[in-house]
Amino acid sequence: MDTVKGKVTQYGFEWGGARVECLCSDDKKGWVVIGLETDKYPHHGIQIYVTKTGKVRIHSGSTEWLPVKKKKRG
Repeated sequence: MDTVKGKVTQYGFEWGGARVECLCSDDKKGWVVIGLETDKYPHHGIQIYVTKTGKVRIHSGSTEWLPVKKKKRG
């Protein structure tokens, strides 16, 4: 990660006011959970779950962020 302008940590990096880390993963099943924290959004911050097929689920505390559904054109 030579291109990251910030501090590289054991499990991720810090860039500006953001801290990004791999929280857990399963190499056999291929999924990963990435955490994003800031000073104004501490503790559990935002958790981003990515499956091996690329599906993404985003959680903030007890709330899951859902993608915006596109409206069908008439």
